[in-house]
Amino acid sequence: MKKILVALLFAPLLAFASGAALHLDKWPGSVADKPALQNGAKLFVNYCLNCHGASYMRYNKLMELGLTEQQVKDNLMFTADKIGEPMRIAARTEEQKQWFGAAPPDLTIIARARGSADGSGADWLYTYLRQFYRDDKRPTGWNNVVFENVGMPHILWELQGEQVLNKDHKLELVVPGKMSPKEYDQAVSDLVGFLVWMGEPVQEFRKQLGWIVLAFLAVLFVFAYKLKKEYWKDVH
Repeated sequence: MKKILVALLFAPLLAFASGAALHLDKWPGSVADKPALQNGAKLFVNYCLNCHGASYMRYNKLMELGLTEQQVKDNLMFTADKIGEPMRIAARTEEQKQWFGAAPPDLTIIARARGSADGSGADWLYTYLRQFYRDDKRPTGWNNVVFENVGMPHILWELQGEQVLNKDHKLELVVPGKMSPKEYDQAVSDLVGFLVWMGEPVQEFRKQLGWIVLAFLAVLFVFAYKLKKEYWKDVH
């Protein structure tokens, strides 16, 4: 009985692993690009924060992107009164469950969570946000190549335009958006960069510190090796 329960528990994971490999486009951005992260923060606040919270991120943390406190208050802080408050949404969880059937997930660490499940979280998000298409069979009117039968509508459709799946099962832009495809790809890259940064704001410092530690160990190795040779030179 125990073996049967274990098999049922892991069956969905095994089925997913046995499916066709999902092609992910490489995210072209960088968390070191502060202007891109600032634009990503603006897109997140204007489009994502309506439904998705980032409750583990506080507004004052956005000042690390090169913004002043006043810039954050004037341009990014619409769901809080104090700069130290978390980036929560105004809607209640119970209301969201009633509207959408389930509460939209918190996005503070979505890039890291997706990285654990589907390879690179940044690549997954970058591909996902560019693969929406019109589907009249879905309740929201939208579907996604990366996340089939997704419950989330295409919130960025005004920027990208409307895509459809043609007879070759390839995406085709039939209604242009406010942005050209190149501009939209860049906007998505900036948004993904902000999501990646938000999951670990100190990651650039961590990487720099790692190189410093490796350099220190390399120098230490030279001195340790010379000391070892000096210590053992008279030992036969």
